[in-house]
Amino acid sequence: MNLPEAAAPVLRSPSRDGRWTQVVIASVVMLATLPGRTQGIGLITEPLLADLKLDRVLYANLNLWATLIGAAFCFPAGWAIDRFGLKYVTTLITLLLGVVVWRISAFAGSISLLFTLLLLTRALGQSALSVASITAVGKWFRERVGVGMGVFSVLLSVLFAAAFGIIGHAVRQHGWRAAWLGMALALVSVITPLVFWLLREPPQIERSTGFNPLPGDTAAATRTEVRVSPLDFTPGQALRTRVFWIFATAAASFNLVSSGLGLFNESVLNEQGFARETFHHFLVITTLLSLAGQFACGWMLARWKFQTLTCAALLLYGAGLAAIPFVHTHLTLWIVAALIGGAGGMIIVIFFSVWSAVFGQKHLGRIQGTAQMLTVLSSAAGPVLFAKCFEFNGSYSLLLWVLAGTVAALAMYARFVPDAKKPS
Repeated sequence: MNLPEAAAPVLRSPSRDGRWTQVVIASVVMLATLPGRTQGIGLITEPLLADLKLDRVLYANLNLWATLIGAAFCFPAGWAIDRFGLKYVTTLITLLLGVVVWRISAFAGSISLLFTLLLLTRALGQSALSVASITAVGKWFRERVGVGMGVFSVLLSVLFAAAFGIIGHAVRQHGWRAAWLGMALALVSVITPLVFWLLREPPQIERSTGFNPLPGDTAAATRTEVRVSPLDFTPGQALRTRVFWIFATAAASFNLVSSGLGLFNESVLNEQGFARETFHHFLVITTLLSLAGQFACGWMLARWKFQTLTCAALLLYGAGLAAIPFVHTHLTLWIVAALIGGAGGMIIVIFFSVWSAVFGQKHLGRIQGTAQMLTVLSSAAGPVLFAKCFEFNGSYSLLLWVLAGTVAALAMYARFVPDAKKPS
């Protein structure tokens, strides 16, 4: 027996729903995570340590535990987004993060208070707000998610590169407190209102219960239900696949290294004979060069499997890490920046795209929240590994070579992981 025409799925046109506007606002939301990210905190690490007279290893341990505990906010953030929607959850998180950053700019308290503030920036920025940003794009792109995430990643690179340059200049000219106060004002007075007014819920694929509601018939509209795709995995089903773990581990390994480099990048480059200004330029250049990796990966996603692209990205990243101890000129430094930036751009696009493409959208917030939590946990270990290595060896070279080998081994494993299959 054929279903009546009224029971057919109805999908509003994504172009009319302004999904590209949502990509732009989602990239702004991700930019707002900067003060909660290791790279953002790394911009003020050295002047903050000097100002507060903190030991480097103690500071790394504070960051470790703040990040570990803050990672726990990923899953409830994903649940809240699935339950209450993107707009209000994201607006509240952004506002709270702005208040915390303002409090850090005026910090003059105990170690326990500093830890609490670091914990809140990690929990609200690196964890919860990151989940909101990625989920926003994933929910708006049911098809060609690679294209949407590619544009999203390119916007991120441009915005973060500009932010690194502006904040780095502000730190050098006016000090870390003034730079962080400016960030707090931007979060509260600019980004939070933008999120509230522009971020919207994605259109739903609906089926009627025997009739089509008339336009404006809100009572009838409430009697429709969301169609669940047979490809939609539950969080438990996703976690039981090898595909979930290889992509999450690839992103986690990238975050582990980038967090250590991000927090102590100035010290790593200083070991190779470069000044502080070069560190800020390195951040800007690697971010911009990641655009090439993002464009390439966005194009290749329509042609190659996620596993193949993950392998290629990790191999390039490992080569860049292994080369850092041999860098002593600006030319070789920019070559390494190209390797690390391009590979990082590919890994970012893959991480943003894979979850909705492989596991569906019904439980996307919780699945991405779980993956984000794993990346946050790994990023917590990065600064401690770098600090301990430098404390014991007086150099970062050995750790960089070990990490490069680990990343290369993971790349080869990723190449041969089979596709996910949902249990019947």
